[in-house]
Amino acid sequence: MLKSMFAIGALLAAAPAIAQSTDASLPDPNDQSDTVTIGAGAAYLPDYEGSDDYRIIPAAAIRGRLGGISFFTRATYLYVDFVPRGSGNLEFDLGPIAGVRLNRTGKIKDDFVDLLPELNTAVEVGAFAGVTYHGLTNPYDALSFRLDVVKDVGNAHESTVITPTIDFGTPLSRRTYVGASLSAEWAGGGYADYYYSITPAEAITSGLAPYDADGGFKSWRLGLLVNQSITGDLTGGLSIFGTGSYSHLAGDFKDSPIVDDRGSASQWLAAVGLAYTF
Repeated sequence: MLKSMFAIGALLAAAPAIAQSTDASLPDPNDQSDTVTIGAGAAYLPDYEGSDDYRIIPAAAIRGRLGGISFFTRATYLYVDFVPRGSGNLEFDLGPIAGVRLNRTGKIKDDFVDLLPELNTAVEVGAFAGVTYHGLTNPYDALSFRLDVVKDVGNAHESTVITPTIDFGTPLSRRTYVGASLSAEWAGGGYADYYYSITPAEAITSGLAPYDADGGFKSWRLGLLVNQSITGDLTGGLSIFGTGSYSHLAGDFKDSPIVDDRGSASQWLAAVGLAYTF
């Protein structure tokens, strides 16, 4: 279930949003009042990273701001931003990340890949830093540049993953919000070896060719989302969301037999659900 939370987390990280107009009835775009948004829905996503089999699973996420400190989930990761927003258009973002990676930790649909050893859950911790500019098209939009760095501290890949991301989101009205994101991932050699290499012994067991993967540029991703208020507006009440993404594996990750022979470098995700803002 947790593997799908990044779809909903991407949406909730964009809310709350409000209209493009700046009349006096609208809230202050610099308002730092406490707020919490929770969301739940269903996601359609690859069976493992690089699979061409898909499954539908439930998902949930949360986002909020308490005392000027923001927190939100993206996928299976919790972010806490310790830098409150100031009164200007430029905002700095900085804080810790903690979460888990569940890739190939359970039953796999592909019969050959399922014969490979089941992997451990990676426990990843790290930090993010970035900058957000508000007011590019209206006082309530946000253009963000962020860099995430996490490292496995558990007994899994024991390596580092670096993710730069560009996000842009804007309300089209008090009730409709749209957003887009572009990101990339670099993964260390330990990550590549753990998830994509196949030892000679594993090759005999699974029927897949032996393979030795090296780290480097892993993938890029493009995401889109729409959030539509059902009750009230996007600053509070119930809303419905839809989000989707396309990502593409690269380098040694793409050429691994679990991708090139048994899966696909092209990865799709879609999710729909409901969110409620208090």
